[in-house]
Amino acid sequence: MEPLMAVVIGILYAAAIYMMLRRSIVKLVIGLMLLSNAANLLIFTSAGLTRGAPPLVPEGLAEPLGKVADPLPQALVLTAIVIAFGVLSFAVVLIRRAYEIVKADDLDKMKDTDT
Repeated sequence: MEPLMAVVIGILYAAAIYMMLRRSIVKLVIGLMLLSNAANLLIFTSAGLTRGAPPLVPEGLAEPLGKVADPLPQALVLTAIVIAFGVLSFAVVLIRRAYEIVKADDLDKMKDTDT
């Protein structure tokens, strides 16, 4: 499963970089979303894709029984999702305001706002 996920993550990173290099500011935001999703998948894949029970230790034992899921990558990805949503919200508001001022979606037209 890990080789398939590595290919999927590589495709997501490639698509994100391609979209971020486009001249449209909307495509830039789509690339930003793809990049954050690829990073989240990378964290999950690097932690290992094993199914397991919740990491609960039964009473009287020193460690859980059987395979358990690692909660650290889940916490990291949850934090990354919240941060990515905040950055995306800020970018959308910033883009909307820039579009109202410049009246263009092209990044090259946004370089000179004095006209």
